[in-house]
Amino acid sequence: MDVLSTIKQEKMIAIIRGSEPGDALAISKALYRGGVRAIEITLNSPGALTSIEKVRSEMADDLVVGAGTVLDPESARSALLAGAQFILSPSLHIDTIKMTKRYGAVSIPGAFTPTEILKAYEEGGDIIKVFPASSLGPDYVKDIHGPLPQIPLLPTGGIDLNNIAEYIAKGAAGVGLGSSLVNSKESVTEAYLEKLTQTARQFKAKVESVQ
Repeated sequence: MDVLSTIKQEKMIAIIRGSEPGDALAISKALYRGGVRAIEITLNSPGALTSIEKVRSEMADDLVVGAGTVLDPESARSALLAGAQFILSPSLHIDTIKMTKRYGAVSIPGAFTPTEILKAYEEGGDIIKVFPASSLGPDYVKDIHGPLPQIPLLPTGGIDLNNIAEYIAKGAAGVGLGSSLVNSKESVTEAYLEKLTQTARQFKAKVESVQ
């Protein structure tokens, strides 16, 4: 699977934060059944590198797998060696972008202002994560694309079933979906996994309604 094309085509990255490796794999499988094809495992999760390895080992033909909350190039390298195919950061760290590109992976640095967004793109970011999007709203994507239409944007933070379609309609290349999809506070039971699959299907339907 081509990583960048998959993200842009599917328009959803599910964020798995705080889950143990065994749970992360079960969650990934449930998300896949719901139509998700790109997931992010945050590095501030317990055993995050093991989770990346597990999911990549078992689901390499089904999902593209990235590492999130990557704050420095050393962490990026560790995640890439564990099998991460894309690197997401909450902020702009140029050396992290360079490390990611050195390993031939997709770079999704975080930015907030137009200046940061342009800088992140000029430094090699493939998609720019607009974070926190909850402070800005869908119109911010449209506003940024006025002067900077060439930059793919991935708003993250505060995206839910009520606004995801508007973000896509306003021009987002995709969205990052956190607790509105994967709630790390819930126990990973069969009932939870089934509910997760159903919620993923609802998000996918919302995206497809505007494509």
